[in-house]
Amino acid sequence: MDPILIVILSVLVLIVAVLRGLQSLKHTRDTERGSKPGKGYHEIDATYHSGGGGGGHQTNYRIPRDPQEYAKRFIPKDKLK
Repeated sequence: MDPILIVILSVLVLIVAVLRGLQSLKHTRDTERGSKPGKGYHEIDATYHSGGGGGGHQTNYRIPRDPQEYAKRFIPKDKLK
């Protein structure tokens, strides 16, 4: 294949990828993720069923809404003293 054709096709693919990325950013601009900080906790129910006649696992997580309290959970307990 001609090297010039490969370069031209590569540049076109790059341009299409950049334009698609910009379109995606523009489309999702006002759809913020996450939740607003505050007091209290988020309750998350993580349930797993293995199917069949039973089995599985159920856990409930409480995630603090306060960013500082959330960050403290990642600090080792001996560092808090």
